[in-house]
Amino acid sequence: MNACWKRAFRNLHHFMRKSWWKILCAVLLIYTVIGGLLFSVPAREILGETIRNLYFHVAMWTVLMTLLTVSVVYAVKYLRTQNLKDDIYSVNFAKIGILFGVLGYSTGFLWASYTWTEYATNTQIFKEPKLLGTAIALLIYFAYLVLRGSIPDLDKRAKISAVYSIFAYAMLFPTLWILPRMMESLHPGKEGNPALNFKDSDIRLRMVMYPAFIGWTLLGVWITTLKIRHDLIKEKSILNA
Repeated sequence: MNACWKRAFRNLHHFMRKSWWKILCAVLLIYTVIGGLLFSVPAREILGETIRNLYFHVAMWTVLMTLLTVSVVYAVKYLRTQNLKDDIYSVNFAKIGILFGVLGYSTGFLWASYTWTEYATNTQIFKEPKLLGTAIALLIYFAYLVLRGSIPDLDKRAKISAVYSIFAYAMLFPTLWILPRMMESLHPGKEGNPALNFKDSDIRLRMVMYPAFIGWTLLGVWITTLKIRHDLIKEKSILNA
C-alpha cells in the first residue's frame, strides 16, 4: 500500500512539474472570465460597461506579439541550422499568432461598433488607421500561409517562408504601432494608451488586466505546443530521414 502511495505521489509530482504552467493558465483564465464579468469597473465616459472588453481585446495583441516574436526567432534559427524542426516551430507559432490576431481584430471591431458610433460614422470607423493597419498586418501574414501552401518542396518552402517571416514581422511595427499613432485616430493610444498606462489605469482594471495578459499568452503557447507535437508526429519520417 505504501509503495502505491509513493508511486502515486511521485507521478503527481512529475505531472505538476511538467504541467504547472498549464494549471496556472487555467486558473488565470478562470479568474479573468469571472473577474471580467463580475468585478466592478471604473465608470468611464462613452466606454461604460464595455470597458470589460479590455481584458480580452488588448490581451489578444499581447498573445499575437509574443507568438509572432517566437515565430521569427525560429525562422532565423532555421536559416542558420537548416533544421526542418525549427521550420515547424516557426510556422505553428505564426499560425496561432494569426488566430489570436483575428480574435483581437474581431473584438476590437465589435467594441468600436458599440462605442465609436456615438460620435463617428461607419465610414470613419472603416477608415480608422488602427483598424486599417491591423488588417494590413494580418493580410501580410495570410499571404505567408498562402506562400507556404504554394511551394511543394519542403526545403525551398522552409527557406522562403523563413525569409518572408522576417519581413512580415518587421512590418508589424509600422502597421500596428507606428503609423496609427502618427495619424488622427479614434483609437485610444495616439497620445499614450490610458488602458496600458500604469498611472492612469484604475487598480480595479489592473487586478484583472495583467493576469489576463499572462493567462491568454499561456493559452496561446499551450495551443501552439499541441499543434507542434501533432506536426512533429506527422512529419516524423521526414525529420528522421
